[in-house]
Amino acid sequence: MRPGLVFLVSRATAELAGLKELTVEHRRLGEIIEMIHTASLIHDDVLDESDMRRGKETVHELFGTRVAVLAGDFMFAQASWYLANLENLQVIKLISQVIKDFASGEIKQASSLFDCDVELDDYLLKSYYKTASLVAASTKGAAIFSKVESEVAEQMYQFGKNLGLSFQVVDDILDFTQSTEQLGKPAANDLAKGNITAPVIFALENEPRLREIIESEFCEPGSLEEAIEIVRNRGGIKKAQELAKEKGELALKNLNCLPRSGFRSALEDMVMFNLERID
Repeated sequence: MRPGLVFLVSRATAELAGLKELTVEHRRLGEIIEMIHTASLIHDDVLDESDMRRGKETVHELFGTRVAVLAGDFMFAQASWYLANLENLQVIKLISQVIKDFASGEIKQASSLFDCDVELDDYLLKSYYKTASLVAASTKGAAIFSKVESEVAEQMYQFGKNLGLSFQVVDDILDFTQSTEQLGKPAANDLAKGNITAPVIFALENEPRLREIIESEFCEPGSLEEAIEIVRNRGGIKKAQELAKEKGELALKNLNCLPRSGFRSALEDMVMFNLERID
């Protein structure tokens, strides 16, 4: 998805700048973004002790933790080397911040496990650090290499941020509404590990029993299953869907600065495709 966004934003903004073709920098940025994303997934799986991702065994499950950590580090280093060779200080700062944000997001998540006092703003900030920051940097970086006005580049940043947040909320909804087979990983895995996501935050507003179960860290048999049912049936899913749609609508508005084209339409379609996953 992320390289696709880079290329679509590159094409859509290139029309504003009068560019006929994508530059070498546009193409390299797409590669760098995907390398950073892949490195972050390898490290995420180690931290979460996940043995499956998208229906396949994770790197650390196949080769061990040591190799997985080194593989992630290598990909981050290789991406950083390619990034430096782009010789654009604005983009280097932008993408370097993403790697810092990944670490901030992991620390924020680890420090709030089983904490039922996590507020929606805390959740959105963590989601920005872990997901939306990279998407926003991808889309703004593409606009910068198209040499458009700074106002347009900022709108592309906001587009990526809002799409990334919407995408994360949708993922967190699917964690409760899809099966292990559909997800390619254990269903309700975040809740089981104490990670408080949007559906849980909203369900906690209406159901004191949910707080009791989570704060007990699911020590009683059947308590996790009870918590999942509460989230599904006490408004958590519905309110999270509204949040995902709200962020999606903001992302669509961010595209208004672009001329009408097949590339802008494709970006709009990506927003709608994300939301269709929860319809």
